[in-house]
Order: sequence, then C-alpha cells, then structure tokens
Amino acid sequence: MGSLMRSVGDRLKQLDFYPKTLDDFRIKTISGGAVTIIAVLIMGLLFLSELHTFLTPRITEDLFVDTTRGSKLKINLDVVFPKIPCNLLSLDAMDLSGAQHVNIQHNIYKRKLDTNGYPIEEPQRQEKIGHEVIEGDNDENNNNNNKNKTEVVAPKCGSCYGTGTECCNTCDEVKDAYRTKGWALPPLQDIEQCVKEGQLVESTDLPLEGCQIYGYLEVNRVAGNFHLAPGKSFQHNHLHIHDVQQYRTADFDLSHRIRHLSFGLNIPGKTNPFDGTELDTGKGPKSINYYVKIVPTTYEKVDGSTLLTNQFSITQHQKELQMGLMGDGGLPGVFFTYELSPMMVKYSEKQRSLGHFLTGVCSIIGGVFTVAGLLHSASYSVYRQLQKKVEIGKAS
Repeated sequence: MGSLMRSVGDRLKQLDFYPKTLDDFRIKTISGGAVTIIAVLIMGLLFLSELHTFLTPRITEDLFVDTTRGSKLKINLDVVFPKIPCNLLSLDAMDLSGAQHVNIQHNIYKRKLDTNGYPIEEPQRQEKIGHEVIEGDNDENNNNNNKNKTEVVAPKCGSCYGTGTECCNTCDEVKDAYRTKGWALPPLQDIEQCVKEGQLVESTDLPLEGCQIYGYLEVNRVAGNFHLAPGKSFQHNHLHIHDVQQYRTADFDLSHRIRHLSFGLNIPGKTNPFDGTELDTGKGPKSINYYVKIVPTTYEKVDGSTLLTNQFSITQHQKELQMGLMGDGGLPGVFFTYELSPMMVKYSEKQRSLGHFLTGVCSIIGGVFTVAGLLHSASYSVYRQLQKKVEIGKAS
C-alpha cells in the first residue's frame, strides 16, 4: 500500500508546472522589487476598474413600433426672455386633434427679471381664483370708533360698454371684451374700470424688464405646437390671435435662453440637447421656429421598474416678419412644433455575470504577473551581460 502511494506521488510530481528551487539558488535584486511594486499597483488599479464595470449595469438598446395609446405628453420648460416683460408674454398650445389651450395658466410660473437678469419679485402662478373683494369706508360712521373697519360686499357687475358681455369688473376684462368683438378700444379715461386702476395711458414703450417662464404642461399625445408670443392671446371667429397693437412691433426683442426643455422624465445618463441654448435675435418682429422630433422611450432598470419618457432632436429656423402684417406676415414669437415618431426605443439595464467578473480578475492577475516576469527577466539578462563585460575588462 505504501509503495502504491509513493508511485502515485511520484507521478503527481511529474505534472508539477511550478518546480521549486532551493533558497540558496534564488537571487533577489532591487530591480525585481521595483517591478513587483509596479505590478501590484497596476493589478490593483485594473481590479478596481473591473469591479466598477461589474457593478455598473450594461445598457442594451432595442427598437420597435410604439403601441402606447391614451397617455398624455408632459412638456417641461424653463425659458428666459431678458427683454420682454412678463405681462406681454403668453404661452399657448394646440395639437392636431383640435384641442386648443389658450393662455395656459396652470402649472406655469412667470418671474419678473431686471435688465441684469436678476429676479425682481417672487414667481407668480398665472391663475385667477375666486371673486374680487371690494373694501370701502362707511361714511355714516366716520365719527365713531370703527374707522379701521372695512365692509365686504358682493362683487358688482361692471359695464362692458356695449360688447354684450355680462360683467366687466376690471380694465383688462373690458379690453378682452373689445378684442373678442374686434372693436377698437375707446379712450381709457372714458372707461370707469381703467380710471380706478390708474391705467389712463396706453404706453407704446416696452417696460425695461425681462421674464422667466417655467413649469410644465400636459397635452394630448399627438403632434402639435406650443409657443411663447407677445400680446394677449384670445380666440375670434375660431382663429387664434395675439393682440400686439398697443406696442410697436419694431421694439420686440425675442432674444431668449432655453435653460431647460424636456418631454417627460429624465433618462439616467442622458442629457437634453438644448439645455443652455441662447439665441440673440435683435429687435424687430421675428418668428423663431423650433422643430422637435420626439422619440418615445422606455427605460427598464435592473430591479424591473420601467420609466416612460421621450428623447428628442431639434432643428431651428428664424425669419423676419413684414411690419404691420400679423396675418399674412405671421405672428412674432418663439414656436415649438413637435412631432412624435411611430417607433419606440427601449433601454434595458442588464447586470453583468459573476463569472465574467471572475474571469476578468484572473486575466488581470495572470497577465500582469506574466508581463512583469518577462520584463524583469529581460532586464536582469541585460544586467548580467553588462556585468560580465565589466569583469572581462578588468581581467584584461
């Protein structure tokens, strides 16, 4: 039995790829130590790189026909107009299905800016809620102790001056009623509401203010457009109109900076192509058109959750408008015309296999160790050759 074990042991020794030498025959050099340190550092760096690659999910991309129906398209925007006041800007949207959202007010905020781009006041949400509350003094009790008391009365119905509208309690409501009829506005000093509000003069000069308009809006998931244009927007005879008669169109400066524009949620690792874009248009009525091609996108994470969003590309076109022509010449403003692609892109996160990681680590260790050994052997061989030549020279 013992002889059999010795025979097996002898055969195993013949298969040893790593023969050992006696310590007395081993030579350790300074260069060998330096190569070892460098090799260990390289192996450590490559190991960390391989570990980072293993922990980072692999992204695969697939393309197929978009079959989603009935969902809404969320548009996120943040645009700064440094030379157009907020009270002159209107945001409107419409789509090919015929739905028109005139003078959008929900989820959209406007912030007044000074000439240097700094905020003048807190952002105002563009919406009107409730009725107007009228406060007044009671003349019969002026001599009593209730001088600081105010009386709340029901809102009165102001005249609309023949336009047929039921009530006009503010100067702007009177103006809107005349715009709807297409009538010329009478002198403001003849309108009681404008006199009370102090709007006695219609200035043709634009205030030295800028405007930041930001927020989001949800529209039908079909092709359409949204635009930022000067003037009060309204509909007349089923036409979308902006009233800019109060101001000189030659003073319009639609220079703007698109701080952010996206459609849906942000995709991890993806940047929006138009964030930070600036356009200096100069003065004069101009139509700036951005044509947006939207590609529906789904992003599936490793944990199985799915993110529905959109990618997009933009091309830009700008044209001068003829002075005084708002119909044939076009409407001054910034227009975003979007169209959805019938194809959908799907990104999927895939976790890398543990076997792939272990194979990479073994390759790093073995490769660096082998290359370091070859370099050290070559350098040591050169060193020995030089040393022999020196010894021969001394002997002669």
